[in-house]
Formats: sequence, C-alpha cells, structure tokens
Amino acid sequence: MRDEPNPAPGRPGPRPAAGPWAAGDPWRSLPAMSPAARVTPLGPGRVRAATRPAAGPPGGRTVAPSPLDPGAARDPHPVHRRLREEFPLTYDPLLRAWVLSRYADVAAALTDPRFTHGHRPGDPPCARARGHADVDLDGLRAAAERTAHVLARRIADRPQADLVADFCHWLPAGTVATAVGVPYRDMMRLVRGRAATALAGKCGGQLAVREKALASFLANVLTDPALTAALRRAPAEAVDRAWTESLRRDPPVQIAVRRVREDVPVSGGVLPGGSSVALLIGAAGRDPERFRDPDRFDPERDDPGQLTYGGGFCPAVVLAGLEARHALRALFEAMPRLRPADGFRPVPAGLITRAPQTLIVRPGG
Repeated sequence: MRDEPNPAPGRPGPRPAAGPWAAGDPWRSLPAMSPAARVTPLGPGRVRAATRPAAGPPGGRTVAPSPLDPGAARDPHPVHRRLREEFPLTYDPLLRAWVLSRYADVAAALTDPRFTHGHRPGDPPCARARGHADVDLDGLRAAAERTAHVLARRIADRPQADLVADFCHWLPAGTVATAVGVPYRDMMRLVRGRAATALAGKCGGQLAVREKALASFLANVLTDPALTAALRRAPAEAVDRAWTESLRRDPPVQIAVRRVREDVPVSGGVLPGGSSVALLIGAAGRDPERFRDPDRFDPERDDPGQLTYGGGFCPAVVLAGLEARHALRALFEAMPRLRPADGFRPVPAGLITRAPQTLIVRPGG
C-alpha cells in the first residue's frame, strides 16, 4: 500500500493560463506531473493485514478487536465503535500498548503531562517556542496562495487529474519552499529537511500529515455537490469550519502512541504507570458522547472540535489551515466546473495514518 503519492514522469503540464499567476512560472523546472489518471479499483492485495491475531485473555472471555485487525485499513469504524462501547480500556498485543478510544480519554491524554514521548503540533513546547514569534504570517499566507494557484493552473486544462498526486502532494512542500526561499527544483530534497525545520521547528516533519489532511478535506468537499456549491461563494470562515470538521471526522493520524509516567484513571479502569498507550484519534473524533451524529460530515455543527492539532500557535498548524483555504479557492477559480470523475468515489486507506490514495477529478466538469 502506497504511503505517499509520487508523481511519475508523464506528459508536461499545460501551458500556463494568462493571469497574475502565469508570468514567470517557477514550476516549469519541476518534473512533469503524472499522466491523466484513470479510476483503478484497489484490489484486496493492496491492504496489508495484521501479522498475527490478537491473543485472547484466559477463561474464554470476549476478546477486544484490534485497530490493526485485517479489514481495518479499509474501514476502521466498526472496530472503533466496538472499542468505544465495550472496551474503553484494553491491551492490544499487536500494538503492544493499552488502547484508549473515547473522546474524553483521548483528549485528556493528549495534553496531560503524565503522558510523554509524543508531540502534537500546537501543543507545548511548540506552542510557546520563541522562534515562532518571528514567523511572518503574511508571508505564509502569500506563499500558500501563490503555490495553490500555480498548482491549480497546471492541471486546469487536463481532461482528468488526480488531486492527491498532482496537487495535495505538492502544496505543503511548495508552500514551505516559497516561504523560505528554496528553489522549486530543489524543494522535495530540501524542504523535507532543514528548510522545513527552520520554519516550523519540531513540526517541520508534518508535511506528510498535511498532505493527507488536505486530501481528505478535498474529498469531503468535492463529493458533496451541495457543499461544493456553497463553499464556492462562502467566506473564508466557512471554509475553515469545513477544514475543522474534516480533521474531526477523517483525521490524517488515526493512532498516536504515548507513554504514561504513572497510574492514571480512565474510562474502564486504570492505566498502569510506565506502559505504552495507543490513542485512537479516529475513534475519538466519532464518539457520539461528544458529537451528535458523528459519522455525518457537517461543517455547520454546533459541537465542533478536532484532535489532530493542539490549540496553541504553531506554524505547521497555521500552514495547514492556510493551505486548505487557498487550495479550495485556487481550485474553484482555475476550474469553475471541477467535479469528481464519473463513477469515482475516494477510498480512504491506512491504519496509522489514513487518507484517500487517489482523488480523480474532471477539471472541466
């Protein structure tokens, strides 16, 4: 199963259209994008199963399902639902960790100082790092806007395109490259290293997470014609609400692993100190005790929330939101009739991280 899309050499992109983003296109030096994509159903062999079944407890008691069970890569939600309802605290031999799946437990563990060995963008110490005070927000905004428009225009004249390979894969890296002055031809080599770290510190390695989050966001919007029509004319705040809702229902990181320093009471029992803990962010985001009708994608819900990012200031978090906002605006401006290809439905995949592997669209409608 491919973890990150890698554009294959193909025919060159279309000639840049006239407009403010057309002059001096620096992306001409990039490798050609992938050829026009075709809808190819994923075969069962593309899903990697767990290496061994979970060991059951003695005495014939009911065995908790594992988030790594075969089939969970395709659809983890039945497993998550059963864990929330029946096994709020259980030990998983495959993960070698205790598993928490309820929103209250996962949200608390993500910020509780008794849980260590993990980091989420927007949480301390990232949220109070001195270097972040010098981040040029206007520069980040301009970088995200320019990169999104250039990428959108490169695919606007194609009969068919894969937004994962041709847009989502490039936008996070391209935005960072623009912001820090890395030449576009070198961005995939440099941005994933020192340049990204210089911009976002510990969160510089979040490029792959932003790619996956953006893919899920675009899939959620474009597969809902009513929402697509509404967001074409909506203010930025409405796009931001849709972004938050996508992070809640379809987070790019499904499982975060921490270690607990001491015994901690949680739903269903007590976590033993010194043990590893798997936090099911995907399960927590669909907890009906926290969200009404949690499986429904509803940007206008009055009980919003997401656990992918913390609430503090972090350039990686700011960038992710800016990229989502400007991605949608650029795609709609360059391709007013943009829609999914006939018969195509995005299929999220992945156990630890999760997102659609392809998003096939018709730029011209």
